[in-house]
Formats: sequence, C-alpha cells, structure tokens
Amino acid sequence: MSDDHDTRMTRRALLGTASAGLVLAACAPASQEVRAMTSGSGARMPVAYIPHGGGPWPFVELGFGDPAEWAQLATYLRGLADIAPQRPRALLVVSAHWEERIPTVTTSARPPMLYDYYGFPPESYEITWPAPGDPQLAARVRALLSAAGIDSGEDAHRGFDHGTFVPLKLTFPDADVPTVQLSMRRDLDPASHLAIGRALRPLRDEGVLIVGSGMSFHNMRGFGSPAARAPSAAFDAWMRETVTLDPAARDARLTAWDRAPSARVCHPREEHLLPLMVIAGAAGDDRGTVPYSSMLMGSQVSAVHFG
Repeated sequence: MSDDHDTRMTRRALLGTASAGLVLAACAPASQEVRAMTSGSGARMPVAYIPHGGGPWPFVELGFGDPAEWAQLATYLRGLADIAPQRPRALLVVSAHWEERIPTVTTSARPPMLYDYYGFPPESYEITWPAPGDPQLAARVRALLSAAGIDSGEDAHRGFDHGTFVPLKLTFPDADVPTVQLSMRRDLDPASHLAIGRALRPLRDEGVLIVGSGMSFHNMRGFGSPAARAPSAAFDAWMRETVTLDPAARDARLTAWDRAPSARVCHPREEHLLPLMVIAGAAGDDRGTVPYSSMLMGSQVSAVHFG
C-alpha cells in the first residue's frame, strides 16, 4: 500500500505514520474447453470489492490500532465465502498491488508467494497460502478481454501478493480454490477498468467469484489523523450512494470519481480504489450493497458487493 508507484508495504512506513496513528499497511464461438468450463456452473456468482488490511495483518501481531476494529474486518473477511450461492469453482482477484501496461493474468499452476512488503518480523515471510492456479481460467480471461477488444498479457512467474493472500487466507483458509490474479492497468484509467469488468462479466455464470482487493480509503498520511475522519466519511457516503445507482449513473460517477467529495484526500493515488471499477463493470445491472463499513485507524472503510 503506497501513495506512489512503489506499492510495497514497509514496516517503517507503518511505524513512521503510527506515531500519527497509521497502521494500514496493491465473443467468438466457445471452444470445447470453454464449453466444458461453463457447463453446469449453477447460480450466478456475486462480485466483491474488499478492504485487505495492511501488510501481513492479521497473521503477524503488529501492535497497531484498535483491536476491535481489526477484529471486525477479520470477521467480515472470514465470512466472505458465504456470499456465494455455491462454492466457487475458482477465484479471479484484482489486487491493488499489481499494475502492468495492459491487464495481465497469472498463468502458473502453482503460484508462489510474493511478499511485497519488507521490514516486518521474520514470521511475516513464512505465511503461506498454497492455493493452486488455474491456467484454463487465465486463458478464458484473456479470451474474454480479446473479444472485447482489450489487449492483455500473461505472467507465468508472478505469485500471490498480499492483496490476495492476506484476505483470502481468512476467507479460504484451506487454500483449496484455484485462484488467478489479474493486474490493473498502470494508467489507472477508471473507464478502462470498468470496461475490463464488463468484458469479464460472463465469468460470473461460470462459477468464478471475482474479487477486487483494495481499500476504500488509502491515504498513508491520513490514517490515524483526526483530520481524516470527516473527509473519509464524506467520500465513503458518496461511494455508498454511487454503488446503489442504476448502472449508467453508477458508471458515470465512478468514471469521474476524482470529483467526489474529498476524493484526492482519500486517494492521493487511486490504485486501491481502482479494483472497485473492475467489480462495478462486472456487476452488470446488479445494484451494490455495503455489507461492511467501519472506522479503521480513524478513517471510514467499506466493502461493496454486487449480486
């Protein structure tokens, strides 16, 4: 989590801002394989934009913040699997901690861990979440993007960053659901990310749970500051209203998100907000709900579900 192009989380950053109260630590005809993937998939999956916490929390004790606030977030994340009408066949995760020139998917059948933070205790680098990858799903994602005229790439070596393994270790502790990560575009253009989500909407009918992992408030200098409480509340109210609108109005407001109240106070750089755009694009006609909204280190933080 950072407000510059280096999205690695550092303990020094947490400690440095902890003195100010900071704790928060990135269509063509279907082939035989696609027909096999989509057949018998059952009910449509919802989509979710979630806050992923900070650094290796909660698997390493960092000693920051109100334990009750962190416990509430952990409880929400542990219950996330229950939003699906059936067990997901696979997960597609858009993490705030991965940006590429074009949307890029992980293709490894056994993705490694990517500890994209540094300066934490040694046990922070021993956390495991050995979920399998899903090369077939990665290929399907690329096919859907191509059908929508969106160039994409693939990465056979990248592992799960903490935007994926931290929250999903709480949600799926057995690490037994195949998982693919999808990067954001480095330009962070909101309309482009909405278009990516629209292209991927068919996955919801194929047993895939799409998750956007970020933070609805992400100002590293603002966490813990009394001055951030009112701006975070104003932006959060705008977001909660926006996601409940009809799709056209919702997408228009999300495209112009930086005109929202206190937008740049809450997101000096928007990489932790942009996963919401992908999720909203995939939402289709579904209207959003806000199943989690809480103060976290003095700022309002929320999750959004569609479907």
